[in-house]
Amino acid sequence: MEIWIVIGILVLLLVVWPVSTYNRFVRLRNAIAQAGGSIDAVLKQRFDLLPNLAETVKRYAVHESSVLTQVTAMRGGKQSYDELSAAEKNEFANRSLLGIRDFYAVAEQYPELKASDHFMHLQRTLNEQEEQISAARRTYNAMVTEYNNAIQSFPASVIAGLSRFYPEQVLEISEEERAVPNLSDLFGNNN
Repeated sequence: MEIWIVIGILVLLLVVWPVSTYNRFVRLRNAIAQAGGSIDAVLKQRFDLLPNLAETVKRYAVHESSVLTQVTAMRGGKQSYDELSAAEKNEFANRSLLGIRDFYAVAEQYPELKASDHFMHLQRTLNEQEEQISAARRTYNAMVTEYNNAIQSFPASVIAGLSRFYPEQVLEISEEERAVPNLSDLFGNNN
């Protein structure tokens, strides 16, 4: 009877555990892909919203062309978010965040723009999208961390190495985004 217990334990160690570990890695890798897709979905919404934002700024502050130029340049001549490569999507995400900050600075200079119901709706929409992007990025980074911990922890790391599961990179922000904005530059220096 004791031999059957030993055989059962060996079967668990040699068959069931490696298969379940491998399957867990696959589920985690797929969760990372899904989280990345969520980020893309929200960035695509932002990509499509920016022309409307630019049109609103144009109507209320025609002489403020630098913001419009930035928004147009951020799109890089692409008509669809899906046309962007992964690197272009990341660049768009970083540059558009900085453009949105400039847009808010322009809005502060034009009270009639701030009072516009259309502008207020766009501003709320942008804020919601930024929160969604932030939440999607946190989810992505959490999934990457869980996956990396799973494939790098012993003894599961043996299965990961044999099955060619490699660590993923968490999303990081650029140095430009890390910098604290200089409000005197945004609202005009009175010196």
